[in-house]
Amino acid sequence: MKYFTPLLFMMLVLAACSSPEARKPIVRKTGSFMNESIERNKVLNTLENQILMKKMETDSVHDYYNSSHGFWYYYKKRVEQNAYSPKRGDEVFFTHEIRALNDSVLYKEQDLGTKSYLVDKEELITGLQDGIKLMKEGETVTFLFPSHKAYGYAGNDKVRPNEPLIYTVKLLKINKLSENENN
Repeated sequence: MKYFTPLLFMMLVLAACSSPEARKPIVRKTGSFMNESIERNKVLNTLENQILMKKMETDSVHDYYNSSHGFWYYYKKRVEQNAYSPKRGDEVFFTHEIRALNDSVLYKEQDLGTKSYLVDKEELITGLQDGIKLMKEGETVTFLFPSHKAYGYAGNDKVRPNEPLIYTVKLLKINKLSENENN
């Protein structure tokens, strides 16, 4: 018995230290849900783009720009071209109004108040994150956001799910990130 306990202990240690047995990889199939979701989103994006294009075609007053981020915009008040645009970490102060495509006001500028935002360091709808970086201090820009750049499939209390929106944004002030804060 004196030698049996240490021998048993050594056998357990050696068995536990043996190399692991190879197992077959687990195959995960995504099923049809993912493919159906992708197709629904493609159809929704195409439909929304057609609606937004029709909205722009009927507006003969403004010159629209197509952003590389999947939305359109026009300037209500434009500042000289060589002015500073916000970069990551800059703090911006802005006001905005949100309208539906039929131009009914969902959120008034006065109700929303002045907002501050640390560029790319705080959450904001993706369209506004990208749009603010196109602006310069003192500009007023109207953005046409497809739903995936606004509130998406969730919507909120005043915005229906998958609703494209019109944002009019005034960039009031940019506090540049100082060089020593960049690190």
